Amino acid sequence: GYRVSLQGNFFGHNHTYITFPEYNPRKHIKLDPPLNIQSNITASKCQIWWSVPWYLVEILQYELQYKEHSMSWESALNKTPPSSLPQIEIEATEFRRGVAYIARVRCKVSENEDSYHSQWSEWSQTTVFRRADVPKLSENILNTRTMQFLFIPLSLGTLLYLFWNCKLSQKASPALIFPLQLLSFSHSIICTMGILR
Repeated sequence: GYRVSLQGNFFGHNHTYITFPEYNPRKHIKLDPPLNIQSNITASKCQIWWSVPWYLVEILQYELQYKEHSMSWESALNKTPPSSLPQIEIEATEFRRGVAYIARVRCKVSENEDSYHSQWSEWSQTTVFRRADVPKLSENILNTRTMQFLFIPLSLGTLLYLFWNCKLSQKASPALIFPLQLLSFSHSIICTMGILR
């Protein structure tokens, strides 16, 4: 270890003050914050990861903070990753749909490490992510489905109408039956298309 002292001249007299009689630099470390924080959110979970020097990976612990983008850091939630790996997974249900979130992380030497001791680093840069909104049917899909549900029953109804009209019109002149049926069918199709619009 080392002895740290403070010397000064006070009122014309030199004085020495022993600040740390036994100072061990390994026990007074402040690390640089993690780098390259990134995120990815799916329907089931949010993954956040970052980088630290490879030779420190096994002896570090982390604290993650996240909040809604529009809120202050005072309202942020804290998470502690379960291992020394520079990553964390959070259930997607903890985030509101369609809302942007921002996260940051800091690190220090693990409490389980005897050889070194440190205070928390400064906070890292931030990463922004957003849970997807509930998917909405587009207008085109809605129109396609509407056509499927309406066109088939109306077509069947039109065919039944033609068949019934044909039976009732057996006494009419054969030359008039087909034009009347064609006109009726065309009218039904025009009505159908008008409804679909």
